[in-house]
Amino acid sequence: MRDVPAPESLGVEMIGVPVGATLDLDLRMESVSEGVLVSGTVTGPVEGECGRCLRTINDTVSVTVQELYAYPHSITDETTDEDEIGRVQGDLIDLEPAVRDAVVLALPTNPLCRDECPGLCPECGAHLDEVPADHSHQQVDARWAALAKLKTEE
Repeated sequence: MRDVPAPESLGVEMIGVPVGATLDLDLRMESVSEGVLVSGTVTGPVEGECGRCLRTINDTVSVTVQELYAYPHSITDETTDEDEIGRVQGDLIDLEPAVRDAVVLALPTNPLCRDECPGLCPECGAHLDEVPADHSHQQVDARWAALAKLKTEE
């Protein structure tokens, strides 16, 4: 297990891993005939806001990672495009693209603070779970305003 700081832009518009937050990498690296197979889990904190009520969301994401990094001059060079598979560069492997792909794909594009979040009132912006059940707004259509006056004059 290894802890690393989260890079920039590890998320989507409304939710993501804060820059510099600690990501826990629990990875296993195996030598296979074509290269190094990296598999395991990545766990880290996520922060964002609810897509319905805009409240802050603090949660944890845990994703599975499995990626093959090819040795230089392996047979995979002949069967795959250069950007299709990661490469072992000397004694190093760049795990950031695989971690980024796994984490970002696991995040919801429209996060919710809870499944039954009612959201905000479209008229006044109040949280619908904080207002009375009979909460409403009088909507006056200017085209009918003159008729409404006649009704009140009777």
